[in-house]
Amino acid sequence: MVPDRTPERGAGRERAGQRERAAPRERPAPRTRLDQPLDQPRVRRFRLLPEYDPEAFGRLSERIARFLGTGRFIVWMTVAIITWLIWNVSMPDELRFDPYPFIFLTLMLSLQASYAAPLILLAQNRQDDRDRVNLEQDRAQNERSIADTEYLTREIAALRMGLGEVATRDWIRSELEDLVRELEERGAAAPRAAAPGRDEGDR
Repeated sequence: MVPDRTPERGAGRERAGQRERAAPRERPAPRTRLDQPLDQPRVRRFRLLPEYDPEAFGRLSERIARFLGTGRFIVWMTVAIITWLIWNVSMPDELRFDPYPFIFLTLMLSLQASYAAPLILLAQNRQDDRDRVNLEQDRAQNERSIADTEYLTREIAALRMGLGEVATRDWIRSELEDLVRELEERGAAAPRAAAPGRDEGDR
């Protein structure tokens, strides 16, 4: 008789179920930007740093740097400093807001310099990027021009070689003249060769 193994099968299933319960479940991979559906707006995340448009900030920095490099800025800054000094020297003590040695003026000028230097560097970096792009475009244009020139040079050389093998009007005229001259010479030589035969026949 075949022994009944159904209890062993049942015990094996129970053990497998216990293993599955004891084993930790794998966590799903975090969703990335590519996993997000495109038909739904992206959820805005909270950020500690403020968000800004780099292009708008760059354009503003270029305007400021362009203004700082003009004579108008130097004139206005000189007028402001002279007015500041005259006010804090000639006015009564109650109206002086920055007496000698003008510490607040020094602080304002240092603050202006500390902001002006990064803005000028940012504007220079943007100008360098534009110059690099223009240089790459000019280089590509020069390469295309050189390639076109080489192609036209090869085409002109091929046309010259082809024209060297084409029959021109002068060449045809010279060939016809040579042919006519040759025919005339053959026609003049033929009667001379036939003259002795006629004499022998008459005899």
